[in-house]
Amino acid sequence: MKRQKRDKLGRAHSNGYQAGLSGKSKDHCPYQCIDAKSEWLGGWREAVTDRNMGLFK
Repeated sequence: MKRQKRDKLGRAHSNGYQAGLSGKSKDHCPYQCIDAKSEWLGGWREAVTDRNMGLFK
């Protein structure tokens, strides 16, 4: 069970990162669960930081 939970949260993080790279707002987070939403927003913040540093265009 714990492995599935980690995979779900990792997927949420990855989806958030992709959303941040594509320029979506953090208001577009599709998750309601606090843990998944937190992971998604963490990925989104990383992507926005990377974009602002010029790592991606």
